[in-house]
Amino acid sequence: MFEFLHKSANKDHCMVVTQKDQEHMSPMDGTTGMIHSFETFGALDGPGLRFVVFLEGCPLRCVFCHNRDMLDLKDYMKMTPAQLLATVLDYKPYFGKKGGVTVSGGDPVFQPKFVLEFLKLCRKNGIHTTLDTSLFTSEKNLKTLVPYTDLFMVSLKHFDSEIHRCLTGVPNEIILKNIHTLNNIIEQGKKLKKATPRLWFRYMVLPGYTDTSKNLKALVEFLHKTKNWELIELLPYHTYGAYKWEKLGLKYTLSDIKPPEIKDILKIKKMLEKEGFKVLLGD
Repeated sequence: MFEFLHKSANKDHCMVVTQKDQEHMSPMDGTTGMIHSFETFGALDGPGLRFVVFLEGCPLRCVFCHNRDMLDLKDYMKMTPAQLLATVLDYKPYFGKKGGVTVSGGDPVFQPKFVLEFLKLCRKNGIHTTLDTSLFTSEKNLKTLVPYTDLFMVSLKHFDSEIHRCLTGVPNEIILKNIHTLNNIIEQGKKLKKATPRLWFRYMVLPGYTDTSKNLKALVEFLHKTKNWELIELLPYHTYGAYKWEKLGLKYTLSDIKPPEIKDILKIKKMLEKEGFKVLLGD
């Protein structure tokens, strides 16, 4: 199974970042949020029941994105942090102390100022907060978000920067540097016995790319080096969102790649568990 199928990225699979994409990949500066949608009883995006906020916009352009309709900054609701909080509070009796709010998208780091103000309000109201993110943002933005975030769920795409660029439209150095920074913040907080965010990873198993011997070896080395994380969730590649690309008149470049078989996912899970890691299987 773990043969290195692609010594380099297949150009036919690569994301072609257009001028329009570039215009929509730079983070927004305002404190009024662009909200795509909500999921009021999410069970897959953090601990307990979650009120999931899907934000418009993302600094990446992943070829396997299943929320491609959230990236064009067209159809969204405008909300202030206080307005979003008011919506969330209606559901607080349901998610309670064991659950909370997950900000996803898109990617919350695309709207850092809005997200920061919203997280501050959540903290004041005793609501657990999770950011589902790539961490493709400035170190400054990361450090402003850390004090108000209870859990970071960070997506790992690929450890070869050029293949990462092919699959997401951007290289991986900024992401890896920010994970290193976050790891250090957590480690320092533990030494000082201060409250720190928790860190989980999410890893998409994309056949021929992220399931290769070379990339899995890099993953294991990275996980051993990054000590202050709790678990990694394996997310099998799927094509559920391909129809959204077609609906938008865009080419879905991975149409020739089939989702991985469950036996192959379980082999990766077993391999990671042998390394001493806590592994979850996602949908």
